[in-house]
Amino acid sequence: MNKKLIIINGTMGVGKTETCRELNKNLNNSVWLDGDWCWMMNPFTVNDENKNMVINNITFLLRSFLTNSSLEYTIFNWVMHLEDIFNLILQPLNDLEFEVIKITLTCSEKVLKKRIVKDIQLNLRDDSSINRSIERLELYNNMSTEKIDTTDLSILETVDRIIEIVQE
Repeated sequence: MNKKLIIINGTMGVGKTETCRELNKNLNNSVWLDGDWCWMMNPFTVNDENKNMVINNITFLLRSFLTNSSLEYTIFNWVMHLEDIFNLILQPLNDLEFEVIKITLTCSEKVLKKRIVKDIQLNLRDDSSINRSIERLELYNNMSTEKIDTTDLSILETVDRIIEIVQE
């Protein structure tokens, strides 16, 4: 079995979680890890100790998934706006055999703002998320990833595009 690690990144609010939830339903022998699950702290404190803990937790779980004989696809999503974050996650796994497929979800600023406002109304984000997310949007343009512009796509259409990329 050729193992595949599908990494989905993009700015906050672009649709990573919903897309990966649906992708996991549509790929047999798959498992899904949302990087945010390894960072659910109260209070949310960003410091070196916590960043290291989160990276260690993510790589531990990814290693467990990638070495599980019943899994073919490991889906991982997170807000990774710098190439260095990919390296932090992938380097501890370099002794394993698997294919890495990196996909960035993008959308227009107008659609991104609309999606985040919806999340704010559902108490999933706060008002500051809008500007932070829009400011990071352009950082994803130059990353060495496949890009999918989700501006005019439904979640299912986005998933279909990802599956096409994964099964090439």
